[in-house]
Amino acid sequence: MIGTGIFLKPATMAAQAGSIGIVLLAWLVAGLLSYAGALTYAELCAHFPAAGGEYAIIRESYGRFPAYMYGWMRFTIGAPGSAASYAVGAATFLHAVIPYETLGIRIWQMAVFFILFFTIINSLTLFVSTSIQVSLTITKVLSIVVIVLLLFFFTPATPIPAPPTHWPGMASFAAVLMAAFWAYDGWNNLPMLGGEVKNPQRNLPLGLALGILIVLAIYLVLNLSFFRVLSFGEILTANSGNNSLAEPVATLALAKSIPGASVKIIAALLTISALGAMSGSILASARVPYAMATDGVFFSALGKLSSKNGIPVSATLTQGAIAALLAMSGSFDQLTDSVVFASWIFYALTTAAIFKLRRTLKSDTLPRFKVPLYPILPTVFLLCATAFILYAIIATPYLTMLGLGVIALGIPLYFLFWK
Repeated sequence: MIGTGIFLKPATMAAQAGSIGIVLLAWLVAGLLSYAGALTYAELCAHFPAAGGEYAIIRESYGRFPAYMYGWMRFTIGAPGSAASYAVGAATFLHAVIPYETLGIRIWQMAVFFILFFTIINSLTLFVSTSIQVSLTITKVLSIVVIVLLLFFFTPATPIPAPPTHWPGMASFAAVLMAAFWAYDGWNNLPMLGGEVKNPQRNLPLGLALGILIVLAIYLVLNLSFFRVLSFGEILTANSGNNSLAEPVATLALAKSIPGASVKIIAALLTISALGAMSGSILASARVPYAMATDGVFFSALGKLSSKNGIPVSATLTQGAIAALLAMSGSFDQLTDSVVFASWIFYALTTAAIFKLRRTLKSDTLPRFKVPLYPILPTVFLLCATAFILYAIIATPYLTMLGLGVIALGIPLYFLFWK
């Protein structure tokens, strides 16, 4: 989950929100809504612990066609778009550490290299890929802890700004939430590995419930540390979609503590963070086309496992190739916004499956983990997801229509595969 969003989105959010308080509120609301969704997913994936995660849940709840549409979305835009945006971000940050463009290497070329390298890594053995994933995650979390300590205890604070005198409006707040949702996105990846997790009925819910809570705390504390040492005006001038040449918020903040070296330190951290998120996305998402192929509704070659290690190598390589193509075009914000919109359509559909599960199963056959405050949490998440989808259609019609168009392209293929 912890990729580039937490380091890049605060400036964009500040411009939309108009105050630090609204930005922090958006991080909290987006985190709590993601947590409500994750707890709902926890009960669902404890009952359906199969490869593909949401694909398996949607298939068992609604049938093959809706599940296929989800899988098609993940295959064409969801997973490759996420990996591509992380790769472009990592390549951009690495350039601040090593100016490789002086050697004739372009940023998009470095992004493609990252995608291909980690695609191959995730095609070797599960032990190698998960070991690298854990190492990258530990490195970036420890780095964030060090940054927070530096900014809270060894950096002078700026004056606390006056509270906002007016609410920015629901449209602006929804735009701020969209940015925050991207930073939280990725919690749905864990259920995709359900067929390979030991004791999934216990460990999938535990990972979801604890994982998002930890990330929520990290995001809030990290934002508070940024806002403690930077003025609101400084945050507005940081790196964003409208100011791509500026330094990220984290760099500006750390420069107050260790000027000069801060740029390369933060750039290195951002590179590691982006690569960790990208690797996790590649690792998990390949299980979706694999599950589709084994169901007979996708290319059969993607349903094959390597004879030695049982990894869906063909699916992993194919997803990596699509991500590499996407990395050659499109900006960071365009990729992330289109992925978030397309993903939330199926977040809502998957969440709604909890009501059917509770209605059709007897109480003694329900999974051991049950979402607390049922049906309040699933209902709140579902309503907010629906509102978010409608807002995205109104606010960003080009990106949303593009996402819906890509999804619709898969409909004729479904009937060919089914036939």
